[in-house]
This record gives sequence, C-alpha cells and structure tokens, in this order.
Amino acid sequence: MLKPFLWGAGLALISLTAHAQQTVGGELANLREDVRLLSQKVGSLTLKVEDLERENETLRKQIASAAHNQAYATVNQLNDAIATLDRAMKAGDSATAASAAAQIKKLGDATNAALDSLARGQAQRATVQTTFTENFPSEGISYTVQRGDTISDIARKTGAKVSDIINANKISDPTKVRVGDTLFVPGGK
Repeated sequence: MLKPFLWGAGLALISLTAHAQQTVGGELANLREDVRLLSQKVGSLTLKVEDLERENETLRKQIASAAHNQAYATVNQLNDAIATLDRAMKAGDSATAASAAAQIKKLGDATNAALDSLARGQAQRATVQTTFTENFPSEGISYTVQRGDTISDIARKTGAKVSDIINANKISDPTKVRVGDTLFVPGGK
C-alpha cells in the first residue's frame, strides 16, 4: 500500500516539477522576448538620435554660413560701430575714429545695396489697373487666347488698341491673360 502511495506522490512531484519548469521556462521566454523588443527599440532610438545629430550639425553649418555671408548690416552692428566712433571721438583718437567711420560706411553701403535689391524687385512688378473706361468701340470680335499670346500680340493681330481690349474686358493685370480665355476685341477685324 505504501508503494502505490509513494508511486502516486512521485508522479505528483514529477508533475509539479514539470509544471514549475514550464512556468519558469515560459516566464524566461517572455523575459527574453521583452529584452529583445527593448533592444530593438534602443537600436531604433539610437539611429534616430544619430540622424538628429547629423541634421543639427547641418543646420549649424548653414547658420554659420549664413552669418558669414551676411549681405546687410544689423541694427546691433550699426549701434556698435557708432558707439566705437563716439568713444574714439571723445577720446580724441583719430585713427580709431577713422576706422569706425569706415566701418559705418561699409555697413551703410551693404544695407543700401540690400535695400536697392529689394526696391528693384518691387519695381519689376506690373502695375495693376483698377479703373476702366467705357470709351472703346462697341463693335468688335471675340478672340480666344492662344499659347504665347499677349494683349499686345492680340491687338496687333486684330488691328485693335491695347487699351480698348483692357477696358472692354476689365483686365486689371495684362500679364495674367490665360490660354483659352475668350476676350472681346473692340474694333477688331
């Protein structure tokens, strides 16, 4: 009777040991998977940090280059140059005063050049007509704008006046006529 009991206890012990090993083995496998996933995430984050560092370095170089190639004078630069000139004049230092005056002139020239460049860009913009007259012939033809046509070309082709075409069609910007637009050409043939 003791033998079957021992045999049953032994089976129970083996079963418990097997179950414990499965549980520990399962937990160990889960931990390994967690470590593997964390390693992947760390690797991914490392790559992202490296990318950000490269991008940051590129931006630093661009900023340094932009500061080096600065084509205009900042208000602080002008204020510093004026303060240096003022100190030199008060101290009676003519060499420093001349140097500061030359620097102010250089900064002023750079600023004027930048302003001239901006002004040229504004001057190239076409003027926009906002008022129109009714002083054009009431007889005329329809014309469909073709590729490459300008108001001047259309006027030349049809024998009309540019101003009549602009007024009849209320065209505020003659450079914005599009292919396929149908225009009334007063006095056109």
